Amino acid sequence: MKKNKYDGSFYLNPYLGGVILGTVLLLSFYISGRGLGASGAVKNSVAATVNAIAPTHVEQSAYYSQFAGGDKKPMNNWLVYEVLGALAGAFLSGIIFNRLKLKVEHSPKITSRRRLIFALLGGLIFGFGSQLAKGCTSGAALSGMAVLSLGGYITMIAIFGTAFVAAWIFRKNWI
Repeated sequence: MKKNKYDGSFYLNPYLGGVILGTVLLLSFYISGRGLGASGAVKNSVAATVNAIAPTHVEQSAYYSQFAGGDKKPMNNWLVYEVLGALAGAFLSGIIFNRLKLKVEHSPKITSRRRLIFALLGGLIFGFGSQLAKGCTSGAALSGMAVLSLGGYITMIAIFGTAFVAAWIFRKNWI
């Protein structure tokens, strides 16, 4: 663990974190027969919400009926439990390493409000893109690359390439 020079908190070595992530990915293939992925949990949550509000619409929709309606239980999917576990783990890590604070990290060059707007817009764009790509960074890219899928490599290159260009465009907000 390395001590952060700014606030005295401790952070995991990124190489060790990568090994742990790879081990979790390997175990997910071994135990569940599938890789990791978070966007599927969001998709199931949306399907469950729409089913609770408008079940007739779900039954008539070719898309929603894949996940919800009838005897299907979209919230009883392993991806939902995976995301809930990741959130619980992040919360516990924040408590254990004394980093559980309600604050907005941003440069002195932008306001907290602008930072939150950028974060929301970026999350919405990435979420939309993950549905177009049929997977997020962990599902399409990491899990795809783990099984040597060309699509996984293309997805990872596209995600990091786009992030590199976007970071260059918006760098004045942070640097």
